[in-house]
Amino acid sequence: PLAEPLILHNGSLAGAEGCRLVCDDVTKGKLAVYRHGQRLAGASVIMAGVVLLGNRIKIGRGVLIESGALIKEPAIIGDSSEVRQGAYLRGYCLIGRRCVVGHTTEVKHSIFLNDAKAGHFAYIGDSILGTAVNLGAGTKLANLRFIRGEVMVKTPDGAINSGLRKFGAIFGDRTQTGCNAVTSPGTVIGRAGIIMPNTTVPSGCHPAGSLIK
Repeated sequence: PLAEPLILHNGSLAGAEGCRLVCDDVTKGKLAVYRHGQRLAGASVIMAGVVLLGNRIKIGRGVLIESGALIKEPAIIGDSSEVRQGAYLRGYCLIGRRCVVGHTTEVKHSIFLNDAKAGHFAYIGDSILGTAVNLGAGTKLANLRFIRGEVMVKTPDGAINSGLRKFGAIFGDRTQTGCNAVTSPGTVIGRAGIIMPNTTVPSGCHPAGSLIK
């Protein structure tokens, strides 16, 4: 773990000694770092206690990575995104701009498009979150069948073999889940879908605007 906070500015890392940090709404570009009274435009903050495993980790401008987060390579974290305390990025993670990877949220082999947020206690495995998707606390995107084999995606025209042993979910833009929602492996939700709290979503393709409860 990092013994002290680091400031990433213009491609260079430096200690935070002599800096004043203003950790306001990161996703709205309000993270601010001042050194000797001068603002370091676009600076990112990596707090003490963060673990970075590997050299293939790219961190954008205005990013905040809180203490206790563990990030494995390869990973990309876009501008003005926030990786909160205890988050676990297990590698092959692409996090877009203005995203949130929340407290004790685990992400592996997944993509967050811009403005996607998983703020609290979520699991996102082998999945894609569209633009402005929001996952309620405790949402889990299951990615592995009980019975060994490749994940099948059910459609009105029959099942499609994904060719993948692990495949979680694809959420269209602006889809939302309530707290403790769970999706089965091979779930595809169209744009602006809503999954109600405590709902288990069956595998398959659900059209845009679906209300699943």
